[in-house]
Parts: sequence; C-alpha cells; structure tokens
Amino acid sequence: MYEEFTPDRIAQLRSQKGVSARDMSLSLGQNESYINQIENRKNLPSLTGLFYICEYFGITPREFFDEGDPYPAFLAPLVEDLKKLDAADLAHVAALVRSLTEK
Repeated sequence: MYEEFTPDRIAQLRSQKGVSARDMSLSLGQNESYINQIENRKNLPSLTGLFYICEYFGITPREFFDEGDPYPAFLAPLVEDLKKLDAADLAHVAALVRSLTEK
C-alpha cells in the first residue's frame, strides 16, 4: 500500500510546492535523480530519508501519511494560527469555512 502511496504523495507535495524533482533532490543533499527514482517507483526513501522529505515540506510524518489531507503544508500552519483564536473568532472562521464548502 505505502509502496504506491509514498511516491504519489511526494509528487503531489512537490508539485504543490512548485519545485522540480532535481531541485528537491539537491536540496535534500542527494544526487539529482533521488526524487525522480522515488516517484518512478525505482526506490523508496529510508526512514531517515522520509523524515528529511517531511522536513523539506514543513510537515510531520503523520501529516505526510494522512490520506485525507491533500494540502498538509498549507493546513498545518493554518491550524496553528486557529489555535490562537478565541471561541468567538473560531465561530466566525467555522461559519466562513462552512459557507465556502457548501458551494
């Protein structure tokens, strides 16, 4: 299951970030084809490699594997900001989100 999910998730997150596989590979300190090999299912990252990939995207491994969250790099900081709001402000945000999702 994760042999297919992991490469697809990396490709999805990389695309959202707008970075090439080569640039991401080099940013991780790997050879230029590292991410390409993962996305093409020729290799899987080690556990340490996966941690570095998560760090690169600014997400936790839990967020990486959350199939129900298509935008973890956007959602995580938003949740942190929401935690700073009081109940009245949260109610306003909740109403706004409901109105947006009903469209």
